[in-house]
Amino acid sequence: MRTLSLYTRSLTLACLASGLLLTTGCKREADQVAPTDVVSAEDHGSSDEEMAFSSDLLTVATPQDETVTGSPAVAGAAELGRLLGTCATRSYNADTRTLVIDFGPTNCLCPDGRYRRGKIVVVFTGSDRRQHSGAIVSRENYFVNDNQHTATRIFTNLGNGSFTVDVPATPPASIIFANNGGTHTWTGHRVYTRTAGYGTPQLADDEYSITGTTSGTNRRGVSYTATIVQPLIKRFTPGCFRHFVSGTVSIVNSKGNTLLLNYDPAGTGTCDNIASVTVNGGTPRTITLR
Repeated sequence: MRTLSLYTRSLTLACLASGLLLTTGCKREADQVAPTDVVSAEDHGSSDEEMAFSSDLLTVATPQDETVTGSPAVAGAAELGRLLGTCATRSYNADTRTLVIDFGPTNCLCPDGRYRRGKIVVVFTGSDRRQHSGAIVSRENYFVNDNQHTATRIFTNLGNGSFTVDVPATPPASIIFANNGGTHTWTGHRVYTRTAGYGTPQLADDEYSITGTTSGTNRRGVSYTATIVQPLIKRFTPGCFRHFVSGTVSIVNSKGNTLLLNYDPAGTGTCDNIASVTVNGGTPRTITLR
């Protein structure tokens, strides 16, 4: 049981790190980045943020015993409540190996400040019913702040705390923005390599190196490709949990513009919320991540 708990925890919390990638909450200082570049970054970030939330739920809500229907959450009721508040119910069916997080049909304000409704559905995979080798995470009539999310994400265990996350083209992954705000579609592949902390119960010694790419079309109809150029490094030591400590991501759009996001512009690996963006090889601009 400890092995299952450690694998699921490592899989999910590293995905939480990816959820901060290109966050929509970046404050641009001094010069403004071109709007088309910002939209691609924001849309890409929105999809990753929701992956982070869903993955975090997977960490705490995975059943203690996958062979038993109704098996309680591996992290316990208190930790589940910390993430969901009173907004959702949890159920598990061992016959179909299906975990459902149901937020109900009306918006509810979650502890992370976002309104949600609908369901997150997790189907565990692998021949060993005592310990899954992966999971397929999908959504049913699921909305965040009235924006509908449809992505299916496939998690695959690589062993020793490492894993991959794939967003396939079929079924289509999308965010349909409220008030006729357009639709963001994408596919992606990420590899999370565990570099420290595997086999221990605490989070503070965990560290990941993350690589991969995402391709999509933003809500304004501009296609883009986001590539992790230098691996994103995620640590869970105090003060480091929220943001990557280093790494770069390049976003190239169909208009010929390139935006480079650098999580460690000073080159010190400091745990902070300072990053920089560079457009078309110009002067880097400092941004503050929130």
